[in-house]
Amino acid sequence: MIDLDKLDAVALERSFSGVVTIDVGDRRVLERSYRLAHRALQVPNTPTTRFAMASGSKSFTALAIMQQVVAGTLRLQDPVRQYLGDDLPLIDDGVTIEHLLTHTSGIGDYLDEDADWDRADHVLPVPVHTLETAESFVPILGGFPSKHAPGARFTYCNGGYIVLAIVLERVTGRQFQDVVDTDVIQPAGLASTAYLRSDELPGDAALGYLHPEGDRSNVLHLPVRGNGDGGAYTSAADLHRFWQALHAGAIVPLDVVAEVTRPRSEVPEEDLRYGLGFWLHPDDPAVVLGGFDAGVALRSTHDPATGTTATVFSNCTFGSGAVVELLQESWPEVLAPA
Repeated sequence: MIDLDKLDAVALERSFSGVVTIDVGDRRVLERSYRLAHRALQVPNTPTTRFAMASGSKSFTALAIMQQVVAGTLRLQDPVRQYLGDDLPLIDDGVTIEHLLTHTSGIGDYLDEDADWDRADHVLPVPVHTLETAESFVPILGGFPSKHAPGARFTYCNGGYIVLAIVLERVTGRQFQDVVDTDVIQPAGLASTAYLRSDELPGDAALGYLHPEGDRSNVLHLPVRGNGDGGAYTSAADLHRFWQALHAGAIVPLDVVAEVTRPRSEVPEEDLRYGLGFWLHPDDPAVVLGGFDAGVALRSTHDPATGTTATVFSNCTFGSGAVVELLQESWPEVLAPA
């Protein structure tokens, strides 16, 4: 199990702000909370605090797409062009739903993770309060030429998951967040999970801070409401519940769970593999949610064989890396019988 003295020392040294939990089955075997959810009001982070997930909720988008595949509304091999029409003409006509899910589409990215920008930069080209529906992203997704041919290789792409959200809105006639709520969040029983607006957060949600000290939050740096490429809010308990529900077949059938967690790409720069919307451990069957953005960091690893979930949430851009590394190094001990 984790050396708690070492964990506390690393958290203090790196000014880590957030929570660390380990759940095994129905038991919480470790929980640690650090620093503040709201600095100006001195509200502490707690094990029940809700945190933004950043890209961690890309998996919700993938599962909502797979719900439509199960229903026969979509097929993985559908060209996305049939749903886009004349919109976003630089997206190659050969790009399929599956290419977008696996980050192999090669499309140009509106939020390119390899570009030379800092997490604290104002990178969105329109006022963030205008980005609420998936459809509202259409004006900022165009103008980016393809990086490579569809299917040629893995290239992480935020824009691809916004395109998936646009597809969901167009085939269902409903707003993206409502689709995910009814098709993923509710079936999983996630009472603390929602696409909250950053400009009206409830009292149990952590503000995301740009720096280890000071009160400047990320409210002007991210879309006002999470969308296809991330941004839902959840709690540590809900994340463990999500993993349990997923592997029990409560969200999508178990054959679909096997499909989304089947490795499609090796991603050596992340020391991970990738399936359909899910990161995968490089050496064992564990499944991973990860996210990092201005004022947000998440790493949740779940081993379906033992029902073990190890989660690190942070509400600050900096400080979580060393804590995540410690849990990664301790993963074999976490899985060892008590």
